Amino acid sequence: MSETIKNRSEILFLYDIRDGNPNGDPMDENKPRIDEETGANLVTDVRLKRTIRDYLYNFKAQEIFVREIIYDTQNGYIQDGKKRAKDFEDKAERILNECIDVRLFGGVIPLKDDSITYTGPVQFKMGRSLHRVSMMHIKGTGAFASKEGSKQATFREEDFLAYSLISFYGIINENAAKHTHLTEEDLKLLLEGIWNGTKSLISRSKAGQVPRLLLKVNYSKENYHIGDLDKMLKLETEIPHENIRDTTDYQLDVSELVKKLAAEKGSIKDIEISVDDRIRFSKDGAAFPIEGLAAATGIAIKPITF
Repeated sequence: MSETIKNRSEILFLYDIRDGNPNGDPMDENKPRIDEETGANLVTDVRLKRTIRDYLYNFKAQEIFVREIIYDTQNGYIQDGKKRAKDFEDKAERILNECIDVRLFGGVIPLKDDSITYTGPVQFKMGRSLHRVSMMHIKGTGAFASKEGSKQATFREEDFLAYSLISFYGIINENAAKHTHLTEEDLKLLLEGIWNGTKSLISRSKAGQVPRLLLKVNYSKENYHIGDLDKMLKLETEIPHENIRDTTDYQLDVSELVKKLAAEKGSIKDIEISVDDRIRFSKDGAAFPIEGLAAATGIAIKPITF
């Protein structure tokens, strides 16, 4: 395993979905989560972490501590935390060595005689759309009868979003990484899990999710980061937010973000980036090709490769 990370980083991640539900609320009929004050779509950090965990387990053969395991197939019983810890002989060090999600996100490990809490080096805020969204409600009929002997098929109802461009902000804390032994190799898998994991969610409600921008700012200055990178993006459109249906309906103004990065270049080691070619950017009122980020900030730019 490679060395524990030494530097702090920030993450800015944007993805979108059309005619889907990126994160249903089980306490509200599984409707998409909406900020009632602003009309923005909300997605929990737990949903993003689940996306990453599932991708790393299913596609990269990484062991995941927090996952659903049925230990009694006859009755469908699911492991609790203590039973899961027993899979690793109740040894915290073994869990850290084998489970990438604990190294990334931390967790409470309920061991035989005690429990240990690890603060996760990687933390995300709640995801939020960069615009007001339009929620649609549809009704339909099912394929089966509503009850035995009935001529009437069942009815179904669902709520989904016409379109949502969602922004997540995250921070990678090098101090917490010392306790979970988070490595640069782990971070490479994290970025892949964010990008490819989002594309790999091909369920009925999430088919068509597309990652649009992934930015990782790596700092050289000790115990320092800018913060609030997500608030430095502004969605510009000539139509009502609720009418947005595609990337062609808007552009992202990165003026404030570019200005701030340029001002802080002495504290930044480099910036890693992956971008979808259908996203349009602007800066100071003019089109801005993302390839110009290095020249505009004076910071080394490295493409993220998966």
